[in-house]
Amino acid sequence: MIIKPDGVQKKLIGEVLRRVESAGLQIKSLRLLQLDRATASRFYSVHKERPFFNSLVEYMTSGPVVVVALEAPNGVTKLRTLIGATDPDKADEGTIRRLYAESIEQNVVHGSDSPENGAIETSFFFNTNEMSLSNSLQE
Repeated sequence: MIIKPDGVQKKLIGEVLRRVESAGLQIKSLRLLQLDRATASRFYSVHKERPFFNSLVEYMTSGPVVVVALEAPNGVTKLRTLIGATDPDKADEGTIRRLYAESIEQNVVHGSDSPENGAIETSFFFNTNEMSLSNSLQE
């Protein structure tokens, strides 16, 4: 999971992490960092052909983010349920995005969409020693 620049700017780090833990997800590792353009471009390379790619990279480099390694049985499903749909107007009531997001892009959090991507995305930000604490989100 990533708490995006708007989530950090709105001082929602603690609230998001509280909700994550309350949902049964265990925080295995986390880090506050500032993404540079090259790192954000590599992380979101799956979207490089999409029209929103440049805007997304610009946004994700606009301020600090918090990257979080999570672990739980059915972790991806639990996290996706907790954060809600990408479009906050379509997110279920009570989800993080419905409560705090302003737009599809500025939607407070990024969450992995599959266990496989969870493992890839977690290893993108956390090294082997940190990963020994966590195997990312497990289904």
